Amino acid sequence: MKKDRAGVFIDSGVGYKAFVPKKLPPKPPIILDAELISLLSVADRKLGRLDGITEILPDPDLFVAMYIRKEALISAQIEGTQASFIDVLEAVKDKAGEGSSVYDVVNYIAAVDFALKRVDTLPLSLRLIREIHAVLLQEGRGSNKSPGEFRNSQNWIGFGGSISTATFIPPTVTDMQEALYDLEAYLRNDDELPALVKIAIIHSQFETIHPFLDGNGRMGRLLITFWLCQQGILSQPLLYLSYYFKMFRNEYYDKLMAVRLNGDWEGWIKFFLKGIAFVSDEAVNSAKEIITLRTAGAKLLSEIYPNNNNHQRLYELLFTLPVITRKDVKDLLKVSAPTANLIVDGFLQHGILSDMQPGKKRNKRYIFTDYIVILQRGTELSVI
Repeated sequence: MKKDRAGVFIDSGVGYKAFVPKKLPPKPPIILDAELISLLSVADRKLGRLDGITEILPDPDLFVAMYIRKEALISAQIEGTQASFIDVLEAVKDKAGEGSSVYDVVNYIAAVDFALKRVDTLPLSLRLIREIHAVLLQEGRGSNKSPGEFRNSQNWIGFGGSISTATFIPPTVTDMQEALYDLEAYLRNDDELPALVKIAIIHSQFETIHPFLDGNGRMGRLLITFWLCQQGILSQPLLYLSYYFKMFRNEYYDKLMAVRLNGDWEGWIKFFLKGIAFVSDEAVNSAKEIITLRTAGAKLLSEIYPNNNNHQRLYELLFTLPVITRKDVKDLLKVSAPTANLIVDGFLQHGILSDMQPGKKRNKRYIFTDYIVILQRGTELSVI
C-alpha cells in the first residue's frame, strides 16, 4: 500500500505541514477483496430493505420527518451540542431555539428541507454545497464564520485552540480550491466503482478538504444522503450515518486518518459499509416498531372507546406531536376544555400518555412515551 496514495503533507512555510489530497479516484485503484465485496453485498441488501420500508408505512413522510429530527440531533451532538430529543421536538413545535443548544438542530432540519427541494433542480455541486451550508449556519453558533462561503484562511482539527496542537491540518486555501474542483468533478463522473464505495470516498475526501471554517462534519454527513438520493439509490432521505459515527467515534476518526497517513482507503470503506448496514437495520427496526405500536394502540382505543372518534384522532396526532398539552388537545380536536381533559385523562389512565411534570399544576406537558422511546434511541448524551 502506497502511504502517499491519498495525498501528502507539505511544508506551509509558516511552521506547519498541511495535507494536500490527491485527485480521485484513488490510485492504485481500490482493491475489492473478498471481505469488502461481502460487506458491500450486505450493505446493498440492507439499504434496499430500508428504501422499501416506506412502502409499508402508513405515513412515510411523517417517519422521514421524525427521522431527520433524530439525525439532526445526533449530528449536532457529535460536534458538542448538549440537547435531548424532547428538546428538539419542543423547539420545532414552538418554532424556538434561538440562543439555545437546540439552534444547531433546528438549522440542520432547515438545511435538509432546503437541500431536498434544491437537488431536484440543481445537481450536487460546489454551488449547492455552499447554499446548503448557508442554511446550516444561518443563525446561532457558526453564523459568524462565513456561512455559505469556502474558507479563505487556514483551519485545523484538534484540541487546544492552536494550530501547533492540531491532530490534522487540511490543505491550504490554494490547494483546497483545486481539491474542491476535483471533488465536484468526481461527484458527477461515472466510474466503475460501486455507488456505496464511491460515496465512502466522497465523504472522506470532503472531510479531508475541510472547506469551511465551521460545520464541515455536519455538511459532510449530509452529503452522503443527498448524493445517494440524487443518484436514485434512495427514494427517501432515510440513510443517516451520524448514529454509527457517534457510537464508534474514535474508530471513525482513526479510519479517516489512516487514509491520509497510510493510504488505507480499503480500511475506511469497510468501516463505512458496516455503518450503512448498521444504520439501515436500525431504521428498519424502528419503522417496524412504530407500525406495531400504531396498530396496537388503535386496536386498544377502538375496544375501549368504540363510539368516540376523538380518541382515535388524538392518537394519530400523537405521531406528529408526541409532546402535547391539554390546550393542544382542545385546539387540535376543536372540543371543549372539559372534553379535552377527559380524553387526556383516559390516555394517562391507559398508559398512552405520561405526565412530564407531575408536580406542576398548570400548563402541564404530556409525552407519548412508547413512541419517544423508539425515536430517541441513540440520541442519549451518554452514548459515545
